[in-house]
Amino acid sequence: MLVFIDDSGDPGFKFNKGSTKFFVISLVIFDDELEAEKTAVAIKDLKRTLNFPDDMEFKFFRSSNNVRKEFLQTVNFFKFRVRSLVIDKTLVRSEELRGNKNSFYAYAIKTVLKYSDKTVSSAKIKIDGSGDRIFRKSFLSYLKRELSSGHKPIIQNCKIVNSSGNVLIQMADMIAGSVRRSYDISKKDHFVYKSIIKKHIEDEIWGKLVPNA
Repeated sequence: MLVFIDDSGDPGFKFNKGSTKFFVISLVIFDDELEAEKTAVAIKDLKRTLNFPDDMEFKFFRSSNNVRKEFLQTVNFFKFRVRSLVIDKTLVRSEELRGNKNSFYAYAIKTVLKYSDKTVSSAKIKIDGSGDRIFRKSFLSYLKRELSSGHKPIIQNCKIVNSSGNVLIQMADMIAGSVRRSYDISKKDHFVYKSIIKKHIEDEIWGKLVPNA
């Protein structure tokens, strides 16, 4: 099992300074490694079809509406599952989570993996690690400690990777962005993107699991 993880929104709580109301973590889960490879090839072929350079990175919030739709329609043909955690940050009461972006991010990743109804197990996990939002060593140690114990551990191994060199992490970004956009009803296209991949969406965990943590 391969799992690619990315987020949409930001982990901050300064709403008067532009922090997003919703924060989304999405898992893109492949139960077959060959299917993951086929999907990656299709994404790379799409770049060439769009005349994008090979080192161009698909990002939901940098993409035009048409590119978003073409991307999602391309991956829609393949077999994968999507699980997301959607957090309304205005409901989070924990001072630790509100005051420490790293703690909030780590807790959100742990939550979406832990509450997977046992549909994620012994997974090879790759998480977007671009930028400074992840505190790398301590973050990985935290996840392994929380999720690797038990008869059927959730994690087999976990790596932080740079999204610029991994098109399946870019896929997780595009899907996480699509999920978060669906909650922004002020946008005319809020319903468009998630509807394209709706057959792949296994679950959306609402942030009720988080506020009083």
